[in-house]
Amino acid sequence: MTAERTLSAEGVTLAYGDRTIVDTLDLSLPPGRVTAIVGANACGKSTLLKAMARLLSPSAGRVLLDGKAIHRMPTKQVARVLGLLPQSPVAPDGIAVSDLVSRGRHPHQGALSRWTRTDDDAVARALDATDTSHLADRHVDQLSGGQRQRVWIAMALAQETDVLLLDEPTTFLDISHQIDVLDLLTDLNRERGTTVAMVLHDLNLAARYADHLVAMAAGRIVAAGTPVEVLTEDTVQEVFGLRSRVVPDPLTGRPMIVPIGRHHTVVDEAISAS
Repeated sequence: MTAERTLSAEGVTLAYGDRTIVDTLDLSLPPGRVTAIVGANACGKSTLLKAMARLLSPSAGRVLLDGKAIHRMPTKQVARVLGLLPQSPVAPDGIAVSDLVSRGRHPHQGALSRWTRTDDDAVARALDATDTSHLADRHVDQLSGGQRQRVWIAMALAQETDVLLLDEPTTFLDISHQIDVLDLLTDLNRERGTTVAMVLHDLNLAARYADHLVAMAAGRIVAAGTPVEVLTEDTVQEVFGLRSRVVPDPLTGRPMIVPIGRHHTVVDEAISAS
């Protein structure tokens, strides 16, 4: 099991120039649990994740890692504890998959330390876990979007951090690989105790895989808690502007969102049949 780590935002305001994206927000990630952050496009989810990963400095407030201001900590010290898979990572031209995944081990390399069997094993485990071992010798720019996404996840896993932040990790993946990735993150959480926080767009997958949900709208947290507490019809309406029905997932009993559109309802079908 990993050491229990804490990561929180206290009164954080985030802005790009004079445009405020997140305003005076408080958030604590439950240690050793899986958190999913959901919300409509441009609500501040990715911006918040960047700040919590030390990529964006707050204009007010602070982000704390184990009680210390993360933006004042040395980069390598943070990278040994916290890993990030950003939304649109860019690989160097011509880099091989194995070389890219190996970069996840850089925080563990000192100025005089050498690559060891431990590093080899970590890279091999990450490639195997993401079903990318057969791609190890391929160039990243030769891969499909889904393959590249799995390779980036492998690099994050090779870092072997106690906290892992992922911004839309299922992007570009077909449904079977989406499930594979979320199962993998669940395994990582259950077997190592890794604290996982991820931005997801699919509410039903978020409800199924997350222990803790955070729903955001317009740079603020509308609701936070268990999936049952957060995913109500009223919250879905407030956050997404979407009418819905919330029913039990037949596999898990957790909330499942059934969207209501203007067409293809029971009433609509009855009219069409008449």
